[in-house]
Amino acid sequence: MSEARVHTSLGAQDAAAVGMGLAVTAREHPERLAIASSFGDRSFAFLNGRVNQLVRALRARGLRSGDPVALCCSNRPEFAVGLYAALRSGLRLTPINWHLTAPEMGYIVDNCEAKAFLADAAFAQAAAGARRAASDAAACLAIGGHIPGFEDFDDALEAESPDDIEDPTLGRTMLYTSGTTGRPKGVYRRRDTGIRPGLAAILRRIGFEPGTDVHLCTGPLYHAAPLAFTLTLPLNMGAAVVLMDQFDALRALELIDGYRVTHTHMVPIMFHRMLALPEEDRARFELSSLRMVLHGAAPCPVPVKQALIEWLGPVVYEYYAATEGWGSFVTPEEWLEKPGTVGKPESGQVEIRDDEGKLQPPGTPGSIYLAAAELGRFEYYKDPEKTRRSYAGDHFTLGDIGYLDDDGYLFLCDRSADVIISGGVNLYPAEVDAVLLTHPAVRDAATIGIPDEEWGETVLSVVELGEGHTACDELAQSLIEHCRAQLAHFKCPRRIDFRDELPRHDTGKLYRRLLREEYWQGKEERI
Repeated sequence: MSEARVHTSLGAQDAAAVGMGLAVTAREHPERLAIASSFGDRSFAFLNGRVNQLVRALRARGLRSGDPVALCCSNRPEFAVGLYAALRSGLRLTPINWHLTAPEMGYIVDNCEAKAFLADAAFAQAAAGARRAASDAAACLAIGGHIPGFEDFDDALEAESPDDIEDPTLGRTMLYTSGTTGRPKGVYRRRDTGIRPGLAAILRRIGFEPGTDVHLCTGPLYHAAPLAFTLTLPLNMGAAVVLMDQFDALRALELIDGYRVTHTHMVPIMFHRMLALPEEDRARFELSSLRMVLHGAAPCPVPVKQALIEWLGPVVYEYYAATEGWGSFVTPEEWLEKPGTVGKPESGQVEIRDDEGKLQPPGTPGSIYLAAAELGRFEYYKDPEKTRRSYAGDHFTLGDIGYLDDDGYLFLCDRSADVIISGGVNLYPAEVDAVLLTHPAVRDAATIGIPDEEWGETVLSVVELGEGHTACDELAQSLIEHCRAQLAHFKCPRRIDFRDELPRHDTGKLYRRLLREEYWQGKEERI
């Protein structure tokens, strides 16, 4: 199959091509750059050979098509080796968040029933503890160093042939939810269709040019979006990937300029950090190579996205989706016509319901329900009750609040778990955060509801200040007035607290729950 044929097949959701585009490029353009990273660069031929070696190494240790594999790895080329080995040999791969403790990691390795556990030696202590907690992981390979009880990854692979395997079989992934409200759950599909319909739509829009385009990875590969948009799509289509170890705004601009990056995936807090750089720093870099800056994962404040488009041009695309399923997609041109929208879903894809399950009219916020795919309908692994609670007929909810306007465009308000109820009125913290982030002193912001005897909850904003700004009562009052100038007063914070750093996951997700727990300690939370 030619390189061009693989790309066409991917656009048509040819499941057999998933995982094999890498092999085609390796054969036709062996020395082409596949991955650039701080751990070294990898050509397509070398990367493909390692994939084949890992497939054979796992088979030699008893794994067969359908078996689960757990992978805990930093942003290094071996992550791609683990992913493509699974996609190519019929295995079910579960990437694991490397921030987890040994018991948390062990829970996932055990819960997913991993027959093999691939772990980065950078997280040796947690991985060794997880190995002891997991009952089924017989084959354990240590990446980049020694882990007690593990074989060496490189030694295991070098004993095998790098030639393409003769029996490629479509594998899959099973990612776990973040577990912010309890134990994480695997998002499992009994039947997998390969590329999701929404992802296929983005793929057609992305249009990677093999050998020319370069994707910059800014987030952790264990997360659903980087896994899909950084590894599954570009490498399958013959494009190069540049891996960042962790996000740094100035470094991201350097890499875009240096590698002539054409595509990247980011989250809104990254936009804010780049826009906060001094103008002289931003002006140093040539960024005209960018054709698509894709974002999702969290609502993006309108002023932040407007400023980004003014800077980079109409290259900022947005989607609304999750590991569980697809919602919508919006081009920059559509967004500029309707600032704040996350797109116009296809007919029947999105429903807005109230707490009793009744459909809401246009303009009225409610719980967002997404249509389950006819094929690939998900369930939460080993948790039928959570699965049942998430579905209403053929639609399911992620717990987000939003509304459809008169033209059918979707707008997000907040997470249902984050909504503040003050005096019986629903207030949306994300709306306040968006305004605070426009203040020049604010580097980051998180608004929460705190206990109030009269109102039930009152609004508090916790703020991380930028360089050169000092926390004081006068600044706190200035921030409150800044909000009141743009929002109804009842929505605005009654109080501002300052922190050196807010609790954000490295995916950019804000952990409001951790802040709420501090202020609600000793109180009975309503959620």
